[in-house]
Amino acid sequence: MIRHIVFFSARRQEDVELIREELSALGRIPHSTVFEVTVNTKVDPLCDAIDIVVYGEFTDQAALAAYKAHPLYNQTTLRVRPMRELRYSADVVAAE
Repeated sequence: MIRHIVFFSARRQEDVELIREELSALGRIPHSTVFEVTVNTKVDPLCDAIDIVVYGEFTDQAALAAYKAHPLYNQTTLRVRPMRELRYSADVVAAE
């Protein structure tokens, strides 16, 4: 299983909810087994730079690649990119 985790920060705080809504549309792409988009609670006093977290689970690399190749992924990226400041992504293989 591949865990796909992406961290975003908004250029403007008033756009956080809109970014969350836009990214939530990615859950309609059929290749993930788990998909969540959440607003960071920012309870860690050492780092509050991240506003939104996207978390998805995929059965394998092919499913993740199909997700990223889906037209909705590209459309969403084009809408969100102008509103975001930072984007950090990690794809990790889960220990079974």
